[in-house]
Amino acid sequence: MEKQIPKYFLEIAYNGTAYHGWQIQDNAVSVQEKLNDALAILLREPVETVGAGRTDTGVHAKKLFVHFSSSAKVLENSDRFVHSLNALMPFDISAKRLIPVGPEAHARFDATDRSYEYHVHFHKDPFLHNFSWLLRDKPDVEKMNIAALELLGRQDFSCFSKSNTQVFSNFCDIKRAEWIWEGDKLVFHISADRFLRNMVRAIVGTLMEIGLGKKPIEHIKGVIQSMDRSKAGTSVPACGLYLTEVIYPYID
Repeated sequence: MEKQIPKYFLEIAYNGTAYHGWQIQDNAVSVQEKLNDALAILLREPVETVGAGRTDTGVHAKKLFVHFSSSAKVLENSDRFVHSLNALMPFDISAKRLIPVGPEAHARFDATDRSYEYHVHFHKDPFLHNFSWLLRDKPDVEKMNIAALELLGRQDFSCFSKSNTQVFSNFCDIKRAEWIWEGDKLVFHISADRFLRNMVRAIVGTLMEIGLGKKPIEHIKGVIQSMDRSKAGTSVPACGLYLTEVIYPYID
């Protein structure tokens, strides 16, 4: 019987400002490209990583898991491996922890829940540039939270998805959708079993139309029922979006 190559999950975080998203692309620099390059040097062999999902250009991740397989001895000491890997990666990408997993484990397909945050601020702050969306007028948060209740549950969210995406279904089960003041910043928290491309930014844009008085609260229900992207609000800037959590049944 052929010996199984050990498989690992790697938890990473990154500032997405300089990258054209997570996934490797032909003519643009991605987070996955930089990670694969660093792993290849450290493991002394080509490495293919698989991520829990993709993030778009300029989007950040506080927690993303990837999986890869390797028999390299450097993996036997996880703390030393993480330290060495961080030394090889750019300042805006960091490895957090290495977790041995079973041969069937999959970073994308085994994830049961994912969470995002969208950050908004209302006064010019150079330290929030590229990390939060600067908005002039404060929205009505109560109205936005009432509207956000319409998002909960399993529904077809085609209205919030980019067109021509290669997915088999546009159904998602949203378990949390809530705006919270955190000091002077307004943060949207959303959790679901899966997300469509551009979905969170389109949802935020739609809720902002309601919060700023451009649309009534009932507008969001019609948008969802339409299954038409043109009925939803404009996608808000990527800089305020963070992937914050990915949940697996076998990882603490």
